[in-house]
Amino acid sequence: MRKGLQNLENNENNNYKIIAVDDEEGIIDSLSIFLKRSGYNFIGVTDPQEAIERIRNEHFDLMILDFIMTPIHGDQVVEEIRKFNKELYILLLTGHKDLAPPLETIRRLDIQGYCEKSDKFDQLLLLIESGIKSIAQMNEIKKINSELSDTYEKLEKAYLESIQTLRYTVEAKDTYTRGHSDRVAQYSVLIGQKLNLSDDDLRLLQLGGLFHDIGKIGVPDDILKKNAKLTDDEYSEIKNHPSIGAHILSSATIFKDIIPIVKHHHEKYDGTGYPGRLAGNDIPYLARIAAVADSFDAMTSKRVYRDSLPLDVVINEFRRCRDTQFDPEIDDVFLDILENHFDEIKEIQEKYK
Repeated sequence: MRKGLQNLENNENNNYKIIAVDDEEGIIDSLSIFLKRSGYNFIGVTDPQEAIERIRNEHFDLMILDFIMTPIHGDQVVEEIRKFNKELYILLLTGHKDLAPPLETIRRLDIQGYCEKSDKFDQLLLLIESGIKSIAQMNEIKKINSELSDTYEKLEKAYLESIQTLRYTVEAKDTYTRGHSDRVAQYSVLIGQKLNLSDDDLRLLQLGGLFHDIGKIGVPDDILKKNAKLTDDEYSEIKNHPSIGAHILSSATIFKDIIPIVKHHHEKYDGTGYPGRLAGNDIPYLARIAAVADSFDAMTSKRVYRDSLPLDVVINEFRRCRDTQFDPEIDDVFLDILENHFDEIKEIQEKYK
């Protein structure tokens, strides 16, 4: 039975084409054995210039790329590829984390992840599996997008159906997400209303809230469902979900306006958040609102490792984190809701238990 499942997984993996680029032939040979054994359609290249041309002329789903190479480094390879291919999922390999390119470069070139080289490929395989999951979802969205008609009614219908399909997929993986995204959407809209935002912005807040955790589709199930404290590596996997979510949605133009919410709802006002370590007004405004709503629901939801926090504790947290984690203007508005309009919060909580 297990062998049959393994063969099925390998057959599915063979649908995805992976290219590895490393000027050390030994690394390419090891990756070839490892990934072909896992069922992937694998191509290895030792010349980075040849790799650029192959990617220009052939379809690949994912690239594994060494950073320190001759005659050009990995970031230069990505720079060239991004001129003609914005969608290729890229994982960067480094000899040591201190040799990795700056975060600014990784963000600018839309590199989805990186890990240190090792004689064991367990961490790399986790990153590849996460990448393949997000690629599968991105392909599904492309399929949906290509089948949409030009009429507004059909576009809107397909839009809402695709939201539900993806949300249900995530909820099947992560039970905490059930109800969480609905509440975050409604809390975000409530804050937006108090800020007198336009109807268009309120609609984006609602859809962005529904979609904000969609990137968890690319996080391994054993990490999402783990009851104990996460290791540093596992927490790093969780922290990838905003970027994965943004990557999934990037293939469909109908999602472009909510991508800033999805990608940046874990940024902090003082610049210590992720994935971009953006600060202050550099964080998209609607993402700052979603961050408040998301944090509130996290505090007031019962988790495996703790009960929901009492309201007075939550209020003190929002006071304490004003101007550090949260935009002070948005924080003040939300504190007013908690202290003077909590019946509106209760109504949302009752509706989306």
